[in-house]
Amino acid sequence: MFGDIMGMMGKIKETQEKVKATKQRLSTVLIDESSSDGLLKVTITANREIKSISVDDTLLQDKEQLEDYLVLTLNKAIEKATQVNETELAAVAKEGMPNIPGMDSFFK
Repeated sequence: MFGDIMGMMGKIKETQEKVKATKQRLSTVLIDESSSDGLLKVTITANREIKSISVDDTLLQDKEQLEDYLVLTLNKAIEKATQVNETELAAVAKEGMPNIPGMDSFFK
């Protein structure tokens, strides 16, 4: 029994290290999103850090329109980044979990 606990603890520590490495890797995964007409382009990481915003000059003439474009486009980019982030981290966590009956339901 003691060996089983030590084995599980080792596997959990290994999984924690893999999660940390995955988070670091996700900082390099770039997600590009643009408005439907291409006037605004945003690049963020899978960890939801904004890397760049490109605004067409025509949007600079209307503050309200630019704000709307930013909200919509950033929200789409954040949604995509969140999906990538959660999928990657869940895969690493599931891979490293000890085989405990009933735990599969948490990762579906």
